[in-house]
Amino acid sequence: MVNATARTLPELTVGELSRRSGVPASALRFYEDEGLIRSRRTAGNQRRYCRDALRRVTFIRMSQRVGMPLSAIKEVLALLPEDRTPTRADWARISKCWKDDLNARIRRMEQLRDQLSDCIGCGCMSLAKCRLANPADRLGADGPGPRRLPDHRGDGYED
Repeated sequence: MVNATARTLPELTVGELSRRSGVPASALRFYEDEGLIRSRRTAGNQRRYCRDALRRVTFIRMSQRVGMPLSAIKEVLALLPEDRTPTRADWARISKCWKDDLNARIRRMEQLRDQLSDCIGCGCMSLAKCRLANPADRLGADGPGPRRLPDHRGDGYED
């Protein structure tokens, strides 16, 4: 449901939303299929988006840039109100959901930056020195060479 103020503003076509957001129309249709944004259909079956869809699309793209998966983005977007345009307070509330995760990502990136010159090109993945790819040489008992690739979604290991 859309409030009266949102109904008085002209809706955006998929092309307008694409132009304003810089996101291809195909991606907008994908976001809609995944339940991240919504549109209504005209009598001619054309998509029309409320203006708050522009903020949602911007939020989706910014979230993707910091590595958030679409499933996590969908979860927090579900916390926004459907009956009105989200306020600054609404956005602040959902941003708290990711604070700990983003801080952990920042720490991992700082660790990567600080230890990168020690690891570039070594290829060992099992030396005790290789704290970035193999903390405490956990994989050394399995023999030489790489054993697992870092998993960008977690702590670097699939358990």
